[in-house]
Amino acid sequence: MIKLLDIRQKFTNIREQVEKRVCDSYLLKYIEIPIIDEDKLLILVSIMDRLELSFSDMQNYALSTMLIQIALDTHEHISDASVEEKNRQLTVLAGDYFSGLYYKLLADSEDILMIKALSKGIKEVNENKISVYQNDILAIEELMTSIRLIESSLLAHLSEYFKVDLWNDFLENLLLFKRLLKEKSQFIHTGSSVVFEALQSIVFPVNHNKVKELSREQQSHLFLCCDHYLEMSKNVIEKRLEQLPYLNELLEKRIISILSQYQPNAKTFVEEG
Repeated sequence: MIKLLDIRQKFTNIREQVEKRVCDSYLLKYIEIPIIDEDKLLILVSIMDRLELSFSDMQNYALSTMLIQIALDTHEHISDASVEEKNRQLTVLAGDYFSGLYYKLLADSEDILMIKALSKGIKEVNENKISVYQNDILAIEELMTSIRLIESSLLAHLSEYFKVDLWNDFLENLLLFKRLLKEKSQFIHTGSSVVFEALQSIVFPVNHNKVKELSREQQSHLFLCCDHYLEMSKNVIEKRLEQLPYLNELLEKRIISILSQYQPNAKTFVEEG
């Protein structure tokens, strides 16, 4: 295994650089602190750590990818009708600001192939977000494919760029698993979830109630659908854990922690909710 201290130092240093760029003091007066997906950053660092890259190049690639990921996540966050208009506009501008930082970093690097790779990822993310949010999807498998692409396209195209796409099946399933866990928890605690609303439009197309207004049996069915894909992803992740070369200890521990958060038994969740 790779030395734990080495990978932890690289991860920490790059995370601090990301935070330094996105935590603008003025913006933070009006918008929530931008979410930095540390798992995606750790995967990025882990992929690049085995390549013949200088730390400077690794940092630039990771910063570029995380900045555009944060920009995409920030734009997606503009959905709460209760948010004041000024805050909503500032959130849009914040997303644009993070995008601008991303383009400046890439322009400075003059890496045309990297720009093309990440551009493909951005296009896939946005196309699939539109499909999910507009309820244009007619099959559960298609929905899960879209969620998988939304979560993993940037990293997948990056790994293809570095010719280490043996990571892709693993990271796609891990990030799908993590997103489904989040959506499931969100629905249990708030009665609202993008994925569960999309599931409802597929499974119960003639029922126009809000998801939280569905019967207990109908909600249980949606949980079962979600659990089915959680189980499938979990199986792939566990299998790939044994196959990925040079998997570092820090990432392995994080993956095990994510997997341990999964609790099946949809009926119990619905009853407790």
